[in-house]
Amino acid sequence: MSHLWNEIHEQPEVVERLLHEHQGTANEIAEAIRRFNPAFVWIAARGTSDNAARYAQYLWGVHVRMAVGLATPSIHTLYDSSPDLSRALVIGISQSGQSEDVRRVLSDARGQGALTVSITNDFESPLAKVAAYHLPINSGKELSVAATKTYTSELAAVAMIGAALTNQPEFEQTLRSLPDWMRETLSMASNTPEWAERYRYMERYAVIGRGYNYCTAYEISLKIKELCYIPGEEYSEADFRHGPIAVVQPGFPVILVAPQGNTFAKQLDLLNQLHQKGAECLVVTNSAECEGLARRILPIPANVPEWLSPILAVIPGQMFAMSLAQSRGLPLDQPRGLNKVTVTE
Repeated sequence: MSHLWNEIHEQPEVVERLLHEHQGTANEIAEAIRRFNPAFVWIAARGTSDNAARYAQYLWGVHVRMAVGLATPSIHTLYDSSPDLSRALVIGISQSGQSEDVRRVLSDARGQGALTVSITNDFESPLAKVAAYHLPINSGKELSVAATKTYTSELAAVAMIGAALTNQPEFEQTLRSLPDWMRETLSMASNTPEWAERYRYMERYAVIGRGYNYCTAYEISLKIKELCYIPGEEYSEADFRHGPIAVVQPGFPVILVAPQGNTFAKQLDLLNQLHQKGAECLVVTNSAECEGLARRILPIPANVPEWLSPILAVIPGQMFAMSLAQSRGLPLDQPRGLNKVTVTE
């Protein structure tokens, strides 16, 4: 088995360990946030971690009513400037914690008096050391270049802080079901290599999500690009209707992330339109209403709350990207031109 296959299948245990060992840390960070009472949240990240930041925008915006924005690290490094972050909660998310531009955002913010938090897989990293608080995701060494277990751990860390900020015990209780739901999702995705070869000669694609799963569209698309070298685009369902839908012709591959929840009705309506246009739709969902409109359903467990669905919905996408790369005879653990740690300034 490849490192990538192993790491995809390690995800339930990694998240289970994170929940068991570091809910107390998440509670401590939540208490610091309450004391500081930030005017807004500013998250610095790159690549996969940027997608975890997108998840925080929705989770904390909906449940904690916090205004969450994505930082612009180049302002700090290339332009040697900084926005006024003195009243902000500034968070750095990075698997390695090595990127200088992400570290610089936190350093500048802390110098202005902001509350700073890091979420990384390396507590000895420069990013972890510059932050006032650090939540380690403790994923263990990730040997495959394509991030999988570190991504879902970052999402879980964001969810842990969000759950602690709600002051509602049922949120933390629901989190405890996450590892079992992840195991169920992996089991349902086990046949992916059997059907993924159909897409071996796919030349382009679109991945569409909305709300909590806007981040999932970005992350699934990133995995396909990294592992399969296929150009594609990721969209919000709302944005896709504003022009890009014109590219859809019969046979055009679309991955639609459509779990049950507030966004489902809009996604189902779009799925109907795509079906009428003859698109080749792969649908990540836990609703039977999508059957008959999709070429294939990529199932996730029923009754999962929408706010946790991104941690599950990305898994079928990871499995698809891995299986597609394998069918194309591509390296799974070391895609061309990529390194495990990308240091940007």
